[in-house]
Amino acid sequence: MVQVGRRDVFAEEGGRIRYRIRIKGIVQGVGFRPFVYNTATALGLCGFVLNDARGVLVEAEGEPGKVQELLKRITQQPPRLARIVHVEHEELVPVGYPRFEIAFSAEGAEKEALVPPDVALCPDCARESFDPRDRHYLYPFTNCTNCGPRFTIVTAVPYDRDKTSMAGFAMCPDCAREYHDPTNRRFHAQPVACPACGPQVELRDAEGNPVPGDWRENCWRALAEGKIVALKSLGGFHLCCDAFNRQALRALRQRKGRSHKPFAVMCRDIATARRYCFVSEAEEELLRSLQAPIVILRRRPDAPLPEELAPGLKTLGVMLPYTPLHLLLFDGPFALLVMTSGNYSELPLCKDNERVYQELGGIADCFLLHNRPIVNRCDDSLAAVVGGEVQLYRRSRGYVPRPVRVPTGEGPVVLGIGGEMKNTFCLLKKGEAFLSQHIGELDSLEGEENLFASLVNFQRLLGVEPEVVGYDLHPGYRSSRIAESIPARVRVGVQHHHAHLAACLAENEVTAPAIGIILDGTGYGEDGNLWGFEILSGDYAAFKRHFHLAYAPLPGGEQGIRQPWRMAVSYLLTFLGDEGTGAAAALFGGKGRELEVVEYLVRKRFNSPLACGCGRLFDAVAALLGICWEATYEGQAAVELGETVLAPEEGGAISPYPFAFEGEVISPAGILTGVLADLRQGAARELIATRFHNTVLAMVLEAARKVREATGLTHVALSGGTWQNRYLFERGKELLTREGFTVFCHRQVPPNDGGLSLGQAVIAYRRATECA
Repeated sequence: MVQVGRRDVFAEEGGRIRYRIRIKGIVQGVGFRPFVYNTATALGLCGFVLNDARGVLVEAEGEPGKVQELLKRITQQPPRLARIVHVEHEELVPVGYPRFEIAFSAEGAEKEALVPPDVALCPDCARESFDPRDRHYLYPFTNCTNCGPRFTIVTAVPYDRDKTSMAGFAMCPDCAREYHDPTNRRFHAQPVACPACGPQVELRDAEGNPVPGDWRENCWRALAEGKIVALKSLGGFHLCCDAFNRQALRALRQRKGRSHKPFAVMCRDIATARRYCFVSEAEEELLRSLQAPIVILRRRPDAPLPEELAPGLKTLGVMLPYTPLHLLLFDGPFALLVMTSGNYSELPLCKDNERVYQELGGIADCFLLHNRPIVNRCDDSLAAVVGGEVQLYRRSRGYVPRPVRVPTGEGPVVLGIGGEMKNTFCLLKKGEAFLSQHIGELDSLEGEENLFASLVNFQRLLGVEPEVVGYDLHPGYRSSRIAESIPARVRVGVQHHHAHLAACLAENEVTAPAIGIILDGTGYGEDGNLWGFEILSGDYAAFKRHFHLAYAPLPGGEQGIRQPWRMAVSYLLTFLGDEGTGAAAALFGGKGRELEVVEYLVRKRFNSPLACGCGRLFDAVAALLGICWEATYEGQAAVELGETVLAPEEGGAISPYPFAFEGEVISPAGILTGVLADLRQGAARELIATRFHNTVLAMVLEAARKVREATGLTHVALSGGTWQNRYLFERGKELLTREGFTVFCHRQVPPNDGGLSLGQAVIAYRRATECA
């Protein structure tokens, strides 16, 4: 937004005017001051530029046309890493500045300056890292204004070196010269350093003793021996091993407590990624982007990759080196390395040297450490290109803390505390939603501590205290209990799937009511049951539930989620009666006494809450097909079933199974009967899985039609973790669009529970302001 100033009423006889220009947004740590300085100097202007708590402040004095040209370039040609959200200017009486200069940063009462996200290594710094003539040669912390750490090292704003974890590293004369030279690309690059003055890296053994010699040679030797290296990266530790060493992979899985969940890998370069995976133009662009997330790619069928990397999957999470340390590590014998989060399964990412032996000592054989503290823990982001669009599954490094514009006003500061799994929180301030980095699971004391510490850091950076808190209605969620402990004048309970709908509408800046097709695993419903296949209509104020999948008992509660075969038995008994009992005995009779117990739980409804989640239906079908009986990570059965389907162009012609609308309930009995019939006839898993997916789409399409007929609504919002399924998303969007609906989906926040906090925040804002 650009605010036009007043007419040039102060122009002197000599033709000089003075503008005071205020720029807000991500304008610190992105080279904005040197850009303004060099532009103003080239235009022959006088005055100053400085950082303060609100952003960047410029005073420029000179010929009217030149001053106006400066304003034009600021608004239309800012530095590539900048994100301007507001520019305003006013004309003042000229004061006769003798020159243009960069002034010292100024503190301020209200913090409006935005901290930039961490940025992947730029080509210039990469080149210098391998140039023997450059003083940054082989230095693992080379950076400049165009790349390097930001959010992970900052403690406060304005973003200056003394407010980062680089404060303890005094610059050498060479670095100081570059840092203070406005014409140098390292001007006021706060992490600027070199081997003479900056952070250092060293390899230590399992007992914490330094390993003598070159750190790269030591790492390569350890990796070649099949060892697991805990590597301190940008926002926390990675666990690293040779991606082709099956023994090392099995050891990492056993020690990390991660038996099946796929590992991410880092490739030396894009050519290596293409050797093992299909990489589209859009996927390459995402891999090479400033954010450099992990990108889910389709594996080449003939790629000689160990099954242990991603058991049961046809895809692989791939990223490219995004720091000079990573890049230097790949300048050796390894082109492909596992680079997975440095934590024990489901615990927070390890970030501190002082705790690494305690947290990762049972996993890693050696530790590649450096002495630059990580202030803000920040895991790698995870994304995919689906239907030609980027879809974020985990929004963290590279994206956080960049805000998302939402259609709210100047009202109270609101906190959305998020959900129990894939937790993020969201602070809503003046129409901008600041979602946190990936916090993860909250089912441990460490998870709660991570949430609190991250929230305190965010509040300090934004200079806010929440006045309103939105939280999930589930009475057992830790996040909901945490919400009760946060001082606030208003607390708003938000239904889980309403939050999903609102999150999708908010990031698309939609203010009108819409149909919400919310498909996920579990969310606490207003009737006390577990929802998850929801056809809603609504906006930020309220919602109506029109249709949902029929309820089925979840035998053993959480145990029923961890063992999908239990859900299959529940569906068979609930919807097929005696036929279902016989099918359960035929398919799962090997479970013996355990099967009898599950049947008892289902029939007696003992410790078996009613559930209608789309994820539970996927669990049941995956178990019926023998794809997944035991889930070792969230959504495993649904993920593996989703990867069994045929390609959309091949599977689109396969007819769906029967289903029925019974009032507001959608019965899956026809699906179960059809799957059993296809199994008896020896149909291929791929065909059955595809037919099932087509049935889910047919159910969704028919429900959307019915809601449109009843309400006249034509906008549809797709949200919930099930929409991470490529086949469902691509075909669902296509079918709904062809049917005349305007489809909104997630692009800036995840469709899964990682986006839940945004929905909570905008709903809580709406309700709080309506009641004010």
